[in-house]
Amino acid sequence: MTHIARSSLIIAVFFGIDKVLGFVRQVFIARQFGLSYEIDVFNAANNIPDLLSALISGGALGVALIPVLSEFLTKRGRPGAWDLFARILNLAFFVTAAIAILIAAFAAPLVRYLIAPGFPLEQQALTVELMRLDLIAIIIFSISGLVMAGLQTNQHFLLPAMAPGLYNLGQIFGVAILAPQTGLQVGPIALPGFGFGIHGLVYGVIIGALLHLAIQIPGLIHYQFRWRPAIGLRDPGVQQVLRLLGPRVATMFFLQVFFIARDNLASRLGEGSVTALNYGWFIMQVPETLIGSALAIALLPTLSEIFARGEQELFGDTVNRAVRVLLALTLPIAALLAVGLEPLIPLIFGFDAQGSQLVLWASRAYLLGLAGHALLETAARSFYAQQDARTPLYLAALNALVYIVLAINLSRLLAAPGIALANTFAFTLEALLLLFILSRRYPRALQVGGTLMRAAAAALLGGTVTYFVLQLPLPALLAPFVGMGLGGLAALPLILPEIRVLVKL
Repeated sequence: MTHIARSSLIIAVFFGIDKVLGFVRQVFIARQFGLSYEIDVFNAANNIPDLLSALISGGALGVALIPVLSEFLTKRGRPGAWDLFARILNLAFFVTAAIAILIAAFAAPLVRYLIAPGFPLEQQALTVELMRLDLIAIIIFSISGLVMAGLQTNQHFLLPAMAPGLYNLGQIFGVAILAPQTGLQVGPIALPGFGFGIHGLVYGVIIGALLHLAIQIPGLIHYQFRWRPAIGLRDPGVQQVLRLLGPRVATMFFLQVFFIARDNLASRLGEGSVTALNYGWFIMQVPETLIGSALAIALLPTLSEIFARGEQELFGDTVNRAVRVLLALTLPIAALLAVGLEPLIPLIFGFDAQGSQLVLWASRAYLLGLAGHALLETAARSFYAQQDARTPLYLAALNALVYIVLAINLSRLLAAPGIALANTFAFTLEALLLLFILSRRYPRALQVGGTLMRAAAAALLGGTVTYFVLQLPLPALLAPFVGMGLGGLAALPLILPEIRVLVKL
């Protein structure tokens, strides 16, 4: 296996563990809170803190930092790269803390007029309270998110890949121990519950953020990081990162508009709508993270190095192979899940028939966009590797506009699943436009005709096999897994060429 393939596998394995833990967390939350107003409040309260985290601590700054840090590592060695990293780390921490204080001060009007105007006053007050607590975790992530970028620049992916799983463990502790009056029953031992209710879930988020940071500190020690109390806004390296960061921050803002607009609209659709969309998004994000995020994260440092060396043909070929792999994997998986989820949702989450159908159709609407979301991860990073942050910005702005218009109209026609369908269309459109522009620079990047046909055929065949297996008289919990397993085996021969491409990527 090549370095990219090995790195992708490492990331995917630990992201898989993270998703299993995330699934366990969601089951605990569903069993503890159901589709209640409390969990609606918790999900809505996360919006602004998540936006701050995406803009500063990890999502935006991390992607803007890696190409510049890779350049410094190549030309100035590790001491020069770590000096730049320390400056950016200090800047991110102070800016995040300052903005968090402002958000805490204006939390009430933000909730009342932007986040959840459809909530009753009592729910809005609780949303404000939880949002302020959440900001503590975001300040921690202002350090931890950048540490991930620093280690990935050094081509170290293991500890950053483990960190999200520990974050989920903290949340599981919160919902299983801190939230209920009675804790977990482990064999003959009954663990105590602290009875904090929905606040316990937020305390778990804070604990998880601390674990997320702690697991990565040995990596910093191994690569001889030395912290320096300096920022230096006039430093050339800092300015180079900030030039990329400006458009990247704006891009992430437009991406986060999706979550804010989603919950704003869903808060008007009745109890459980916000949470049903959150569960549907989580279900789609499991395969998207294991495939799209894992591959894109492993690709970014390598693409940055290839671009810095001026190897244009290799750059285009590498992107092309990634796109073919993503299409071949995501289209069949989306079909398998769309068919196989129906009996699983009520069994696992314990929702009633109406709640299960709401989550099912929201999930299916999101799964239609699985390929688009996965392609967007690689497409956007291909531009960042070239230190071009403006093109993704313009397309993200278009995405936000298209999404809001569609979500408003489709939510009136289809309720919560309509909002998910608007997401699918807008994000798939953004991915396709980015890839089209990229193909103008690198003509080989989008040559995927044969792959697309095989992947579509594999999706149709796999979904059909899964459907017919579900009609057999099998145990309720076993049937979906047997159906999706056989469907996957039926689809596999059609996408074997792309599996081989992945191994040699």
